Amino acid sequence: MKTFLLLGLGRLGSKLAKELSETGHEVMVVDRNEDRVNRVMPYVTSAKIGNAVDPDLLASLGVSNFDACFVTMHTDFQNSLEATYQLKELGAKMVVSRAESDTHEKFLLKNGADRVIYPEKQVAKWTAIKYISEDIGSFMELDGEHCILEVDVKDDWVGKRMDEIHIRKKYDINVLAIKKGDEMNMKIGPDTVFEEGDLMVVLGSIKKIKKCFKY
Repeated sequence: MKTFLLLGLGRLGSKLAKELSETGHEVMVVDRNEDRVNRVMPYVTSAKIGNAVDPDLLASLGVSNFDACFVTMHTDFQNSLEATYQLKELGAKMVVSRAESDTHEKFLLKNGADRVIYPEKQVAKWTAIKYISEDIGSFMELDGEHCILEVDVKDDWVGKRMDEIHIRKKYDINVLAIKKGDEMNMKIGPDTVFEEGDLMVVLGSIKKIKKCFKY
């Protein structure tokens, strides 16, 4: 079981608090809006009503004891920067902050955020990829340069074995699994044969995946 501190109970913060709590972890939340705090009280471990950038309040929380601290406030650019900075100054192990723009993301990283989540940007990218090509299924970006993608088997690969196509050598892409209907086969070897209707789960650089699957 892990412990999390969450500052800001907007839509993302409230949903994140609930998800973390429902998976069996301890969650403390802070928000200045009493109604928001009351709405999450049934499923969080503890909650405080107050200004999430108040130095005295943050110091009283023992932020260094949490496995991760989330800054999910998004209506105030300056407050999110201050909260991120203060959490790191107080010894937070991991600070994950929400960004609302590319500029916001850069400043958060400069102010001490270990990771930045940018929901609108991530959803926009996934949606664009999804509808640019009908062959694309699930998409998960890993670090800005690499991703895991679910994609239809290329027509000219159907009926061929892995060792005939040389996917890793030729395209520098790793096939992690093959999905047939609802069944996921993760035992992929040189003699694995692709069949029509198969979905592949592949890992590689976004640039090389785009080139291979032409999207």
